[in-house]
Amino acid sequence: MFEDMIKSIDETLAKLLKPVYPERIYDAMGYSVMAGGKRLRPLLMLLAYKAVGGDENDTRIMKTACALEMIHTYSLIHDDLPAMDNDDLRRGKPTCHKQFDEATAILAGDGLLTYAFQVMLEDETGKYEPKYTRAAFELARLSGMSGMLVGQAVDVESEGRQIDAKTLDFIHKNKTGGLIKAALMAGGIIGGADEKTIKLLEEIGEDVGLAFQIKDDILDVTSTTEVLGKPVFSDEKNQKVTYVSLYGLEKAQSDYAALSESAIKKAEKLGEKAKPLCDYLKSLTDRIK
Repeated sequence: MFEDMIKSIDETLAKLLKPVYPERIYDAMGYSVMAGGKRLRPLLMLLAYKAVGGDENDTRIMKTACALEMIHTYSLIHDDLPAMDNDDLRRGKPTCHKQFDEATAILAGDGLLTYAFQVMLEDETGKYEPKYTRAAFELARLSGMSGMLVGQAVDVESEGRQIDAKTLDFIHKNKTGGLIKAALMAGGIIGGADEKTIKLLEEIGEDVGLAFQIKDDILDVTSTTEVLGKPVFSDEKNQKVTYVSLYGLEKAQSDYAALSESAIKKAEKLGEKAKPLCDYLKSLTDRIK
């Protein structure tokens, strides 16, 4: 089931990013988006949409899910730049600035971010549906000044410093958790969920986001570059405090398991239609990259 959904996401992304003039910028955008990846965030959006009984015939939800993947990929392109994490590999391939150049990578990231909102809202012209506008608002809010961007800003400020647990929690809940919460909330909003359900989806996203980042921190010290497709011990290289370095590997593993279980139990409250979402959340607990 998830493989079919990922295939549909990839096919839609390929159509949306078909190169036109000037081809180089589209090539760079497409190179980074189509380099692989778990498609975690668009999958979560689609599964949340199904969990609340979203209309199976609505084609716009797929475009919104793909727009979210563009936002996520823009953040990775910029995160890899020399001024940020200075990484050479992403998903087992040269990072965008290594494959092209720094200027093109910056523009590719900017292009993906702005194009994402064009894709989300282009069907709103002459056909106003508040649920799509609200979903776009949540994606903007949680990818920007109330989510991913501010988390990244504090992360950059914290390099080379011994930060406390409160600061690390802020980074994780925003930098990683922002888009994951946005994915689940937007799926629920477009699917017609009530406010109580949207709040529950936000809580699930908070658990999943923190668990996902803890797992990344664990894998950074327990896995290999070949398996992850990106350098290991990169946080140590960049002098970043992580969940593992602050709490130790044993507590990190324990907290990861507890947060994963909490997310699944909350998702089960959504009812029978949420079974695919629950199954996907369970599959994440065993991920190796």
